[in-house]
Order: sequence, then C-alpha cells, then structure tokens
Amino acid sequence: MTRQKLDSTAVAEKLAAVSGWSIDAGETALSRSFNFRDFSEAFGFMARAALVAEKLDHHPEWKNVYKTVDVRLTTHDAGGLTGLDFDMAAAMDKIAASTGHQD
Repeated sequence: MTRQKLDSTAVAEKLAAVSGWSIDAGETALSRSFNFRDFSEAFGFMARAALVAEKLDHHPEWKNVYKTVDVRLTTHDAGGLTGLDFDMAAAMDKIAASTGHQD
C-alpha cells in the first residue's frame, strides 16, 4: 500500500466506509474509542490488532485504560492520512466485532 497522503475528497470517501471513526480538523488523523466487556477483551483486541499492524507495517497510536482502547491513526511520513490508515481502521473494526466490542 502506498503512503501517499489522501486529499479531502478521498478522505471523505474512505471515512464513509468505516463506522464510528472521526477525522481531526486538519484531516491528519483518524480516531476511535473501542469499549469492551473487560480488560481481558480489550487486551485481546490490542494483541490481534498488533499482528495486523506488523503485517501492514503501520502502527497505531493507542492507549488502554481497563476496558477502553483509544486509537489514533495517521501516517507520519506522509504528513496525514493515507490508505493505510483506513485499512488499519477497517481491520480494527473487524477484530473488535469478533472480540466483544460494545458501543
């Protein structure tokens, strides 16, 4: 996957394909909070997402507090959002859906 920064039109199109994610004002990052039933499910989600991140060579900025995982995706070397960010977001959504994610 290319690490070319997306323009505003492409960002809007790709955002429509991922649910629950938001874009910051400068269109430089994609963010979402995931809530699980407990710490174990949250940590399991992070472990599974880490494997995808390694495969994509695209690593999230994230933090975990008990059953919540806050995620921020950006492509630093492109200076904003790329297709990789949206690929990672879609993968995280899929993992969360199979790991006990609660809205």
